[in-house]
Amino acid sequence: MADIAQQLPYFYGNITREEAEDYLKQGGLSDGLYLLRQSRSYLGGYALSVAHGRKYYHYTIEREINGTYAISGGISHNTPVDLCNYHMQESSGLVCLLKKPLNRPHGVEPKIGPFEDLKENLIREYVRQTWNLQGEALEQAIISQKPQLEKLIATTAHQKMPWFHGKISREESEQIILNGPKTNGTFLIRERDNNGSYALCLLHDRKVSHYRIDRDKTGKLSIPEGKKFDTLWQLVEHYSYKPDGLLRVLTVPCQGSNYLRHDFGISPAVPDYHPLSWSPGGLITRIKSYSFPKAGSKKQAAHPAMNLSASVSSLNPYVRRPKSTKSEAEYAMPMDTDVYRGIYEDPEELKPKTVKILPKQLTLLDQELGSGNFGTVKRGILKITKTERKVAVKILKNDSNDPSIQEELLREATVMQQLDNPYIVRMIGICEGEFWMLVMELAELGPLNKFLASNKHVTEKNVTELVHQVSMGMKYLEENNFVHRDLAARNVLLVTQHYAKISDFGLSKVIGADENYYRAKSCGKWPVKWYAPECINFFKFSSKSDVWSFGVLMWEAYSFGQKPYRGMKGGEVSQMIESGRRMECPARCPSEVYDIMMLCWIYNIEERPAFASVEMKLRNYYYEIAQ
Repeated sequence: MADIAQQLPYFYGNITREEAEDYLKQGGLSDGLYLLRQSRSYLGGYALSVAHGRKYYHYTIEREINGTYAISGGISHNTPVDLCNYHMQESSGLVCLLKKPLNRPHGVEPKIGPFEDLKENLIREYVRQTWNLQGEALEQAIISQKPQLEKLIATTAHQKMPWFHGKISREESEQIILNGPKTNGTFLIRERDNNGSYALCLLHDRKVSHYRIDRDKTGKLSIPEGKKFDTLWQLVEHYSYKPDGLLRVLTVPCQGSNYLRHDFGISPAVPDYHPLSWSPGGLITRIKSYSFPKAGSKKQAAHPAMNLSASVSSLNPYVRRPKSTKSEAEYAMPMDTDVYRGIYEDPEELKPKTVKILPKQLTLLDQELGSGNFGTVKRGILKITKTERKVAVKILKNDSNDPSIQEELLREATVMQQLDNPYIVRMIGICEGEFWMLVMELAELGPLNKFLASNKHVTEKNVTELVHQVSMGMKYLEENNFVHRDLAARNVLLVTQHYAKISDFGLSKVIGADENYYRAKSCGKWPVKWYAPECINFFKFSSKSDVWSFGVLMWEAYSFGQKPYRGMKGGEVSQMIESGRRMECPARCPSEVYDIMMLCWIYNIEERPAFASVEMKLRNYYYEIAQ
């Protein structure tokens, strides 16, 4: 459920329309009395229940593709709250104006739906199983891609349900049900064909009835002439409390004798396993733990119809699509790339004891990726123990053999060597040949500012995804007492359109455990337009000054690569900041994001938020728009 709804006193969660009517009746049944509840048929949607003329009216609020909310045929709104507020002024298709929200009775919390109970365990196990992730890499994957993972799990969760039997025949389904308990309402769901249709098989008076479940062009599932649903588990939940055209309600899922072995790869004798329990009117009431088969195991392959990993490529629009695909939704998740984990996390690769790379291991290609005062960055091929990897090679330009330039490269290598985070470019090693070279992970799409300037079709949601990943990387630096000192859109590199990494640690410093900031001895050739007031005025650098720079980076991103403070000189920028003025909100920047920018640009360092706070604010906003 969206966080914004959870905070509303008149949001009741996953209740039925009958339960909503009971609450409205208890609330006095006055015209225009209303409450908001979670949609039981549309993912990310809501339902508005209204009392009028001693009757009840229910309106589905769908979440549209662009993240807005609307009652079918009505005006779009940014949030369900905005929609309710609008209908307090305009009936616009409703039976009456909304007059008074019915707040939940004291002690009543929003009811949590079955998928909300299941999804955290399912997401965690799916990511662990599919990408073989553990520890911090697992947590980072879940945080950065949770909206996409939730959608993936929501549309495939039925494969972990006891009532789903995969591709079996009509005759087999009847035999399974008739050989089981003879309880009316016993049921299962099977796949009918490869077109995404299913069949609901239901026992009533010792006979099995079969109901076709079709999928329409929009992906909605329904029994002919029946209510439409986004997922199979929503359909089952609905018919478990209401027959709605069926011979009777669904009561007992027919698991079959091989359910535990095929689905979870464990035997019924395992004491820690508690199967999904069932009760009429509620799909899932309790689950203690899951035991998933290990990735690549024989148990996993034994029953692919019951395995999320086996079928996800056909159901999930985000995973493992060809790189040539143009559609935004079909780009791979960060975890699908070669650089999400470091090359030495591959169990077949042994991490060397030093960061030195032999010249014979490295082949430079002609393609130049970038250049600067240090020299150039080229694409290269690195030969490692078992394979070869594409890499980026930073080549030191030192015509005068200045030892200070060499020291600068070594300093950057020393800093990067200590960092290990999926959203920070990892240093692989140093190669000393004709030139000194720093070998790093390759981010093929280049700097964020240049990419956005050339790809203005990129959605604001996609930009939010990228800047949130940057905030995760900066939160990691903050937790490890690193100050970047050169955070800007030019120093964020893109592996894919949906995967950003922080780079360029030439100015970075490690802060001692007992220190709050680093003080520079003198002013150098600094990127003043990205610097906080305390950096310019007192040469003080800290994670809080990086937060200021991050605000500027966000401005660059949402202005699609424009230069900050365009046309102004450093002194003019300082005067503007000292006067209390800040850059205006970019045209395509959401107001919620600009509010975060303004927090990053708070003058007083003590009042400025840390990255832990900034990342959480961005995360909450991203989850809200990406559902």
